[in-house]
Amino acid sequence: METVSLVLVMLVAVLFASILRRMLPASFSVPQPLLQIALGAGIGMVSDWRLQMDPQVFFLLFLPPLLFLDGWRIPKEGLSHDRGIILSLAIGLVVFTVVGAGYFINWLLPSIPLGVAFALAAVISPTDPVAVSAIAARIPIPKRLMHILEGESLLNDASGLVCLRFAVAAVLSGGFELSDAVLDFLRLAVGGVAIGVAIAWSINWAKRWISRHFGEEAAAQILVSLLLPFLAYLAAEHLHCSGILAAVAAGFVMSRTELSGQALAVTRLQRRAVWDTLQYALNGLMFVLLGEQLPGIVSRLGILDDPGTLSWLLLYVLIINLSLMGLRFVWVFASLRFTLFAGKNAAAFQPRKALSIAAVTSVAGVRGAISLAGVMTLPLYISFGYPFPARDLVIFLTTGVIIVSLIVAGIGLPLLIRGLEMPYEPEEHVHENRARDQAAQAAIKAIEQALHRLSEDCPDAGGYIEVASRVTDTYRSRIESRAASLESQNLTRVAEEVERQLLLVGLQAERSELFRLARTRRLDEQQARRLIRQIDLIEAQHIR
Repeated sequence: METVSLVLVMLVAVLFASILRRMLPASFSVPQPLLQIALGAGIGMVSDWRLQMDPQVFFLLFLPPLLFLDGWRIPKEGLSHDRGIILSLAIGLVVFTVVGAGYFINWLLPSIPLGVAFALAAVISPTDPVAVSAIAARIPIPKRLMHILEGESLLNDASGLVCLRFAVAAVLSGGFELSDAVLDFLRLAVGGVAIGVAIAWSINWAKRWISRHFGEEAAAQILVSLLLPFLAYLAAEHLHCSGILAAVAAGFVMSRTELSGQALAVTRLQRRAVWDTLQYALNGLMFVLLGEQLPGIVSRLGILDDPGTLSWLLLYVLIINLSLMGLRFVWVFASLRFTLFAGKNAAAFQPRKALSIAAVTSVAGVRGAISLAGVMTLPLYISFGYPFPARDLVIFLTTGVIIVSLIVAGIGLPLLIRGLEMPYEPEEHVHENRARDQAAQAAIKAIEQALHRLSEDCPDAGGYIEVASRVTDTYRSRIESRAASLESQNLTRVAEEVERQLLLVGLQAERSELFRLARTRRLDEQQARRLIRQIDLIEAQHIR
């Protein structure tokens, strides 16, 4: 009962951190994960409750859905366009960081065995997509660089956690052979991806068949999507393959399946809302949980009894952060010439520009939820009941690295981002406008075909023709207005912003009136909900 109560209190803390961040003035913006850790630490200090969770259970509950969502929502176009540098950061940089930081941490802190140092380096090697997006919401990062950072953070989770698995296995077994590790990695990776793809494809095929023959129920579809990452993960682990990569692969398949457009619109809207809520809750809960564990970790490390120890540990955290940024800077600068400035962009390569991009990318390497999830999965004991070496110290250092990376990015990025120039990338709105026009032309064609079929079935189709003309005129005016707008680019942005503001004012007034009618029982409650939801969807498309 205490465990359930503590989890509920932590969820309330997640909500309170969000409210508190919004209440703070814009000049005093604090990253939300820091508030969540602080609230969790407050819970740990004022309460005697402690959430004792088996690391494997923690791994199962938190990581499969988050990694599945990463694979599902990764920007495929940006990944394809900048696949060279993204894969270089997501795989090459992770291995480079694990090796370099692992040896450095073992040299800096000899009390941490080499295998445990590699585990710590693997934990702090992945960057966090949620933290990167949160910082980008406050700092105008160039769009192409943001795509690269998002693609990296969505892919390096799996590579970092796979490296963590090997490091932990080396600690538990007491040995490590590089050749065996490479073969095991290939077996884990290929098997995990194959199992994830097979399970996701099979379930989605069965789901489509059932929907086509017996109809679709939105709640059942959402439940299937929630169960899918756990099924892929457990199946891969049962077959001694990588459950991490299986969850990511299942997310990729889910993304491709969604593009088929076979699900109902209501299913897509509700499913997205459910997954957004789940992602928000899991990410926040991990930070609060870490804060709740901190008082006990600090007590076991003896920091409170010896202030000098705390000073040294904080110094170690700063040094480890500097080493991570240094390794990241070296890797990014060395790889830019062969990735971002390759091919047609080779002539644009300038050492000064490359240094600026490498510096911004290094500071933007924010650690977050995945690092937390990884460090919390470290085993409590090794063989014969001996505790896992330096586990509390590794958790403390990981927490410090996360906090410092958030602070450094919040302070350093606004300074480094000024004047940053990225290689040319075609504007996305050109493709979007072309797609809108093509969609409108397809709609006009479909309406005309439907009208022709109705005319054959009904002798007097004059009313149908008039209705069809009104609908097609709407699509034609949309195409013509966009074509006309291209002739007056100097006024487009101002006019669009004015139109957007006026539309939002009108939508707010319309929604307020519907609420009033529902409160006074002049409108059925279900009808009011449906109409208000339609307004909400329109507003969501125009909010920036």
